[in-house]
Amino acid sequence: MALIFESENFTVTAPENPLVDRADGGHIVINPKVKIVDRQQLTAKQAIELMRLTIITGEAMTTVMNMNGVDVGRINYQDNGNCGVFLPEGPALHIHLYGRAKSAKYHRYGQACFFPHKDEDPEFYRSFKPLTQKDISDIRTEIARLKKLEKYSDTQWCFK
Repeated sequence: MALIFESENFTVTAPENPLVDRADGGHIVINPKVKIVDRQQLTAKQAIELMRLTIITGEAMTTVMNMNGVDVGRINYQDNGNCGVFLPEGPALHIHLYGRAKSAKYHRYGQACFFPHKDEDPEFYRSFKPLTQKDISDIRTEIARLKKLEKYSDTQWCFK
């Protein structure tokens, strides 16, 4: 995972083996720094921080991917953790951001994403390309710019 951004309680990363190909819109994951099973365990502060971070990251992802030649029309946000239900350590909350390109080949725009289990259909994901280093750098820069806007300020989000 390539680190894009880090907040007090969460990391924003780009997976090396994405579930959505870069040309289809790309894939970003937000993880808590400490294991949280599901959102019911979030404190009020963590919940607000996570919501703000998903919005900022989604806005940055949309802007940057369009600037970098991928026609992202929207972002799908998915709260996951189900893959860990059979692991000894159990499930863990994480949020996926799936870019939805209007010209998508695999995850067609306007249709639900399709995610076959990697163990059952590993070929489905094999050709998927991750975000480029330029995408990651540009998204990092755009997040920093957006965080300075009044609409994302600590005051607007009730942190001060």
